[in-house]
Amino acid sequence: MPGFCGMSADEATTFCASWLPSWTGNDPERLLNFYTEDAFYSDPAVPSGLTGVAAIRPYFEKLLGAFPEWIWTHERSLPVEDGFLNYWSARLNAAVDAPRWEGICIVRLRGRLIFRNEVFFDRSPILTHLKVGGR
Repeated sequence: MPGFCGMSADEATTFCASWLPSWTGNDPERLLNFYTEDAFYSDPAVPSGLTGVAAIRPYFEKLLGAFPEWIWTHERSLPVEDGFLNYWSARLNAAVDAPRWEGICIVRLRGRLIFRNEVFFDRSPILTHLKVGGR
């Protein structure tokens, strides 16, 4: 398709190797450094999304504060316009029996910064963990 400029699997893997660790450690500013000022972000907790770093920051502060030890792993990708579809897995922490889940997200970039990040996954493992007294 002429003009299509999605990321190759190698490019997506390289990007994820620096981006995904920023979801661990409760450092929202480190994570926000990967997003444009006018970025759009959505996930199952905010399905209508948030636009702009000023709106995303409080959400990331709350999210990373609640789950400071979670670990995100890039599994594979497919190119999409201006970025890639990221297939990922995550665990609440490094414990062998930690709740684990899988999902996908659309990652679209302007230069090397994310301007659109739409995340899709089943929240049941996290919610079950919270109800049982994990946090």
